[in-house]
Order: sequence, then C-alpha cells, then structure tokens
Amino acid sequence: MTHINFNPEWLTEPLPPADIAAVLQGGCDSGAYMPAVTYYDAAQTMSEHGDNVLQYLEDHTGELPVPPNDVSWSGLAVFYLSRAVELHCEINADLADWENDEPIGEAA
Repeated sequence: MTHINFNPEWLTEPLPPADIAAVLQGGCDSGAYMPAVTYYDAAQTMSEHGDNVLQYLEDHTGELPVPPNDVSWSGLAVFYLSRAVELHCEINADLADWENDEPIGEAA
C-alpha cells in the first residue's frame, strides 16, 4: 500500500491513497479525516502543532484562509486543520486511489 512519502507531524493518522481520494472528493467535513473535524482532536493537534499548521498553509497559499466571523476557539482549530489536511491532499493528489474505497486492512 502506498502512503504519502512525507506526512507533516500534525497529521495524527496516516493518509492512505483511498483517504486522500475521499478528502479530495468531499473535504474533511465529509468525515474523510476525522481528526481534523473532531473538536477535541483538532484542538489538541492545534495546541501542539498550530504554528506549523498555519505556516504550512501560508507557505503553500501565500496567506491564511479567513475563518467565519462567528467561529469558536475549537471551531478555529477545526477550520485551520481541515484546510491544511485538504491542501496536503491536493498537493499529493497524484497518490489518490479512486478505485479502492475499502478501509485499511479490509482490502484483499
């Protein structure tokens, strides 16, 4: 199974090719990468790696995305971490597996 050769430290779970495709298709909001949309997990990750997540976004897009006006602190963590995961998947789109939608460990 092919995985992204370089995963930033803020990716707390591996991103196999089927998950890259799922994120590209529906974004993190679809549940394709749960650590980015679970308030507790996203807040913990941003607490530990937030500077790196924001730097990653700025390095690859030239600016930080603007969050909604009425977002909570936990919502900010989800917003920025989700955008970073989605960007990471876009950058590695050539590794996406659009045919295999089986969870890891269930493929024959």
